[in-house]
Amino acid sequence: MSQTKEFAQTRLSTDELHRLYYLMVLVRLFNEKATNLQRQGKLHSFLNCVGQEAAIIGSAYALEDRDWVFPTYREHPVPLLRGVRLVDLFNHLIANAADHAKGRNLPPEYSFRHINFMSISAPVGTQLPQATGFAHAARLRGDDLVVLAYSGEGATSEGDFHTGLNFAGVWKAPVVFFVQNNGWAISVPTSRQTASDGFAIKARAYGIPGVSVDGNDLMQVYEATSEAVARARRGEGPTLIEAKTYRVGPHSTSDDPRQYRAESEVTEWTRKDPIVRLEQVLRDADVWTEELGADVRRRAFAEVQQAAIEALREPMPLVRSMFEDVYDRQPAHLFEQERDYLDLIGDRSDEA
Repeated sequence: MSQTKEFAQTRLSTDELHRLYYLMVLVRLFNEKATNLQRQGKLHSFLNCVGQEAAIIGSAYALEDRDWVFPTYREHPVPLLRGVRLVDLFNHLIANAADHAKGRNLPPEYSFRHINFMSISAPVGTQLPQATGFAHAARLRGDDLVVLAYSGEGATSEGDFHTGLNFAGVWKAPVVFFVQNNGWAISVPTSRQTASDGFAIKARAYGIPGVSVDGNDLMQVYEATSEAVARARRGEGPTLIEAKTYRVGPHSTSDDPRQYRAESEVTEWTRKDPIVRLEQVLRDADVWTEELGADVRRRAFAEVQQAAIEALREPMPLVRSMFEDVYDRQPAHLFEQERDYLDLIGDRSDEA
């Protein structure tokens, strides 16, 4: 079995595809575990990316380490792809003392500065003009980087989508807009989101290329994003990519999709599972076996379970930590608030 074999559809090697396959399985199990923990009351809320793993991983893998990512709340594979430990994602979701945000961000709205992963925002679409501004500023500074800005198709109905793409087109900013058309913006279907023939066509209004890809095909996503990233790096401006995929699970752990979509639709898309499709590609190339798949699932399951156990062992943040990090020198009014609150709870070490 060659470990350097390249596939006809892509420049990715066997080793790379095996690595990305493991990550896809790992993220799928992470989604399941996080959802179960939320149901048990061990974390507050969660938004999963089940069914969208190929779209996210294939696009992010096209970047270089110096490039930046402006995510939505579903890009959990990206930090893992860039070296963040799985336990650190659990730490954030649980909002424990090991969470580098000290439990202050809504879950899952983390950020990782050391891997160029911008903070996730709850408002839909706000990251798009921010990504454009960041990319344009980097170009003015002479920084050789590209920005990948994710959104769902629901964000295309926001004014921020127009603002971000319009300025990016005018400025030729080195940014790639990656729209995951996953069928539903919470309970609003794609058919009620736009009268256009898809979302890639919207690029014409901004004078930039628009590309539509099968979002459940890892290699097709990777190739399209690689071309868009290379174009941006050459100074030729932005690209809009529409990845047609599907949100198999609920919008969030507060959502019940049975209220607004048919189970037959979910069943149809489940047959297009991106993990199963990548397995078939590897099988056709004679670089995948049932034993390999079983081994990947065992290792990924063990990694998810161990990361969750470690995160659940961590204590919760001390109450007094909420008074930290706002000012270089704590002002008098904040000092008084901290003192009064600690007096109220009795300054007990387990609460303070």
